Amino acid sequence: MNQVLPCVEIEPEGEPQGSIVWLHGLGASGHDFEDIVPMLELPAVRFVFPHAPEKPVTINAGLIMPAWYDITSLTSARGESERHVRESAALVRTLIEREAERGVPASRVILAGFSQGAGMALYVGPRYPEGLLGILVLSGYEVLASTREAEASPANAATPILFCHGTQDPLVPAAAGRRAYETYAPGRAAEWHTFPIAHQVSLEEIHVVRDWLRARFTTLT
Repeated sequence: MNQVLPCVEIEPEGEPQGSIVWLHGLGASGHDFEDIVPMLELPAVRFVFPHAPEKPVTINAGLIMPAWYDITSLTSARGESERHVRESAALVRTLIEREAERGVPASRVILAGFSQGAGMALYVGPRYPEGLLGILVLSGYEVLASTREAEASPANAATPILFCHGTQDPLVPAAAGRRAYETYAPGRAAEWHTFPIAHQVSLEEIHVVRDWLRARFTTLT
C-alpha cells in the first residue's frame, strides 16, 4: 500500500456500515469539516478527513500550504499541476483501499470534497476501478478534463453525484460547477443545488447534503 495520509477520523459507536472520505480545500486541513459530522446524523458511518500534503502554491505567491495540487492560474483550463493531481489521486485511492481492508468496501464509500478537494473527488471518483456509493462535490469544478474519457472507469459510470455551489462564489464561479455537473450528469443520478452564499457552506446546504447522504446509505440496508 502507498503512503497513508494523516487523517482526522471519527468513528461511529458500533461497527461502521459505510465510510465517507472527505477532502478539504486549499490551505485548510482535515479539521475543516469535523464539526459538520453531528449535523449529518449518520450513526453507522466512519468519517475520514485527510490532511493534504504541503506544497508551494503559485497563485498564493508560492506560499507553502496544505494543497492537493499547485494552481498556476485561475483563468486557464489547465491551471492545475497534472503531476500533483495524479500524486494526490494515488493518496486518495490508498485511503479508499484502506477502508476495504478495515471492512468497508468501495461500494459503501462516499468520496466527498470541498473546493480543491471537490476537484480531487470528481477526478478520483469516476476513475476509480471499483464502484463507489456516491461522490459529493461542494463548490467544486473539474480538473484534467482532457483525460476524462480515456481514464473513466465503467464501474463508476452511473455512480450518483451531488453537486452543491454558492451563487455568489468569487473563487470558484458557479458556472464552473455547473459545467462539471452537465458533463457528468448524463447516465447517472446527478443533482445540482445552488445556494445564495459565497465560497462556503450554509445550514441549508448541509441539510441537502445530509438528506442525500442518508438516502445513499439507506440503499445499503
